Amino acid sequence: MRIFRTKAVSTDDCSGGSLKRCLGALDLTLLGIGAIIGTGIFVLTGIAAATQAGPAVVLSFVFAGLACAFAALAYAELAACVGGCGSAYGYSYAAFGELIAWIIGWDLILEYAISVAAVANGWSGYFANALTAVGLELPDYLTKAPEKGGIINLPASAIIILLMALLIAGVKESARLNTVMVSVKVLAIAVFVAVASAHVDPAHWDPFLPFGWFGHDAEGRPTGVLAGASIVFFAYVGFDAVSTAAEEARNPMRDVPIGIIGSLVFCTLIYIVVAGLLTGVVPYTELNVSSPVAHALQLLGIRWASGLVATGVIAGLTTVMLVLYYALTRIIFAMSRDGLLSPWFSAVNTRTQTPVRVIVLCGLFISLVAGFVPLGELAELVNIGTLFAFVLVCLGVIVLRVTRPELHRPFKTPVVPWFPILGALSCGALMAFLPALTWLRFVVWLLLGIGIYFAYSYRHSRLAD
Repeated sequence: MRIFRTKAVSTDDCSGGSLKRCLGALDLTLLGIGAIIGTGIFVLTGIAAATQAGPAVVLSFVFAGLACAFAALAYAELAACVGGCGSAYGYSYAAFGELIAWIIGWDLILEYAISVAAVANGWSGYFANALTAVGLELPDYLTKAPEKGGIINLPASAIIILLMALLIAGVKESARLNTVMVSVKVLAIAVFVAVASAHVDPAHWDPFLPFGWFGHDAEGRPTGVLAGASIVFFAYVGFDAVSTAAEEARNPMRDVPIGIIGSLVFCTLIYIVVAGLLTGVVPYTELNVSSPVAHALQLLGIRWASGLVATGVIAGLTTVMLVLYYALTRIIFAMSRDGLLSPWFSAVNTRTQTPVRVIVLCGLFISLVAGFVPLGELAELVNIGTLFAFVLVCLGVIVLRVTRPELHRPFKTPVVPWFPILGALSCGALMAFLPALTWLRFVVWLLLGIGIYFAYSYRHSRLAD
């Protein structure tokens, strides 16, 4: 039973927690919006519409949003009553025990690392468009992965190396900077909404369900509204990152739940509007590109708006990558500090006060993945890892209500156990619509992680006898 040993962590006592508590509910909501609005809305909307759902991608966003809403309520309760450092890894260590904490931590490593690579792919598409607009077009073989007919996606690989250098030097984020970057992204969306609203052709929405609710293409891959939901779910990755800011929240038990739920509600509404307009201004078959929002405006002949949107997207996606990259290094650092990974990973550079080893190792790995693996496969792998974590969090709420009824719960998930059960079932259903190859890769990753736990982490844990 030692695999279920728990770590004493609370919202007021975080290991190594020397950060200033300066963030309020609005700051955390904006942090969530900043982390969520990225590749999902600016890139995957078009891909999902063109290959899986057609104009009904709007319904895909609704279904994915509902699944996330149930998970968000569960996240909010755990963040409020258990807290701890390291997002789901930290408070699962306190609530569920070491093995579950390891599985979630190992899963988060996959989620954050592949998320950064996927966002870098989207960033590359918009960066290439911006260069083309000023007459500096990159050759195709330097902007596409080998599977897509290129040699390397050079911009995607290069931006990761640049962010690696920034994190090594030491990155101090502030609520003010995040607010500015969120404003840039929301402005880009506002420009698209304003311009696209005047060019909607309802004929583009007919047929509305060209792929039906569910089905398969010629290669056997799932299609339809529900399959589209399993892909655009990537657009919601990030709201759980709000829980990583618990150490810096003035009142984490109150403000973290508000930040999680508030950012999710705002982004869901934005996604539905953008998806509807995007498929209304151009045929959905034209949207299977890496920068569909800017591409749609170019097809309309509105090049100034396309350039403005691309500029805003580039700035916005850069901050998303930086936050996710930072979160990845924080998870690995926390797991190493707890003895579940080698202490080599938790070494801090005396000059920069940053975990340089982890930053460099992660940066080199992500740079290679971003340069040589296409976006679609990356997004599917992120989605299955995130959905798995959400299922565990939803079930965790039910388990804690039974095993730890005495816990103070400033925020309670309503209609327990039904809402958490719906969350687990809906997230599990979205996992079922992902391709078999994605499942195989995920299972291999989990088995590798469990092997590492019993070979190393179990014996080297700080909680070991």
